[in-house]
Amino acid sequence: MARRTPIPTLDRIQVELALWARGAVRIAGVDEAGRGPLAGPVVAAAVILPSRWWQTGQVDPALAGLNDSKQLTAAAREAFYETLVSHAEISWAVGMASVEEIDQFNILQATYRAMQRAVAGLQSPPDHVLVDGRPVPCFNVPSTALVRGDGRSLSIGAASIIAKVTRDRLMGQLDRQYPGYGFAIHKGYPTPQHLEAIRRLGPSPVHRVSFAPVRSSSPESGS
Repeated sequence: MARRTPIPTLDRIQVELALWARGAVRIAGVDEAGRGPLAGPVVAAAVILPSRWWQTGQVDPALAGLNDSKQLTAAAREAFYETLVSHAEISWAVGMASVEEIDQFNILQATYRAMQRAVAGLQSPPDHVLVDGRPVPCFNVPSTALVRGDGRSLSIGAASIIAKVTRDRLMGQLDRQYPGYGFAIHKGYPTPQHLEAIRRLGPSPVHRVSFAPVRSSSPESGS
């Protein structure tokens, strides 16, 4: 799949600048990682970038080139992640929904729970939430949904990186806990190798049994 040309950094803070002009000071970008995989939790992140960036229109040069996590290499994601989580002026939090919650409530509702937990985990509540994709009904503050927001908003892009790197690292841990499935490689997504491992080994305790590929690929399905 061809990568979209990154939007210049100044153009990617226009939504935040508009909100700042209307009085929003603490603007939280929210995004998730892990809706599509067959295993592991869904992870959401909330990130509040410094309000002075909106006041001055100037972003830390260390974040130049920050983009939707899917448009970055793994090395670039890791570098941006370290910059974001160690930045003294950036507030961030992560929320998760477990495999059990995904199977019980469905992936959409579980994603909402993870996002709500991420926002609730921020040191101070935001004035406004920017969320990637469609509107999310679980926030207690005003919110704006942006289609492809992780490539249009620096705040959402930052959240997408923290969510993605957090989940990838977690899947690496699960790979060591449940060897043989290749979690560290495919991160739980339905690759041919992953489906073959489920057929051979059966689902692990961290597989989403409510997802059809897990049911149809398990030994008990007879497939």
